[in-house]
Parts: sequence; C-alpha cells; structure tokens
Amino acid sequence: MSTPDITTDPAASDEYEGAPASKRLEIVFGIVALAFSSGYVFLTTQIPLRREAAPGQIDARFWPLVIGITAVVIAVAILAFALAKPAPTREDLEQIQPGGYVRVIATLAITGAFIAVWSLSTVILFGYRIEVFPIAAAVLMAALMLLYGHRRWISLIIYSVSLTAFVYVVFGMLLRIPL
Repeated sequence: MSTPDITTDPAASDEYEGAPASKRLEIVFGIVALAFSSGYVFLTTQIPLRREAAPGQIDARFWPLVIGITAVVIAVAILAFALAKPAPTREDLEQIQPGGYVRVIATLAITGAFIAVWSLSTVILFGYRIEVFPIAAAVLMAALMLLYGHRRWISLIIYSVSLTAFVYVVFGMLLRIPL
C-alpha cells in the first residue's frame, strides 16, 4: 500500500492560513483576565454572612474566595507568560470571519438585556405574579441560537424551553436558590 502524496492531495493544497500570532492580544487578554478575577475577589469579600464561622469552619465566602484567588493566580501567570515569551502561533485557529465583531457585540447586548430583565425578579401582570427568569432565560437561549445561525424552529423552541426548565427546576426548586 502506498501512502497518498501530500503535494497531490487537493485538500492539502488549499491555501489555509491560520490566525496570525499576536503578542498584544495575549497581553490584553492577561490584563482583562486579571481585572475580572480581581473584581470577582473583591465582590466575594462583600458577600453578607448571616453569622461568622467559628475558627476552623467554612463560611459562605470560602469557596467563592478560593475560586477567585485561583483565577487571579492563573491570570497573573497568563500575563507573565504573555510578557516574557513570544506570542504562540495560532495556526490551528481560523482568522476572524466577517461579522465576528458584530456577533460578539450582539451577544454582549443580548446578555446585558437578559441581566437587566432578570433583575426585575417578578412582575405582576393582570393580577398574576409572574416570575421573569424562565421567560427571560428561554428568550436569551433562543436569541443567542438565532444569532449564531440556528434556524430550525422546532429544535430552537424545544432546546430553549427544556434547558430553561432544567435550570429552573434544579436551581430554583431543588436547591432553592432564588432566580
């Protein structure tokens, strides 16, 4: 058996160019990750406690603080590598496609709208108390799926409703976390 020659393989002759290496992108990512994780650590110190934990016990701030400090350490390592080493090659990544920036901005806008609507918690409509989270979460999922190219309506509805129901049942009903 002979192995196929790469030079005659039509798939290999495509002029594929991966994304170019970017030291600036690596540094910016490290700075943004450090800023977000530092903000997260600050917010974890602001978690109200019903009562202080006795020495040797864990309180409500412990695990969020562990996660935040771990994130800060990782962000510092990312930033240090970005500053000390040359930018890694990104040949395995595709270049930015047309409309990519618009999708990112639209994703942030849709997510921001979801958070704003979710903060209402409940709405009284026609004398009925309606929880906002299930409706807002289903609309969020459907909007993001449409934004990223999903077009089959039946699966769009089924996926959005089932994922929202799963989150609502697990967190809202079983774990009793207010949504």
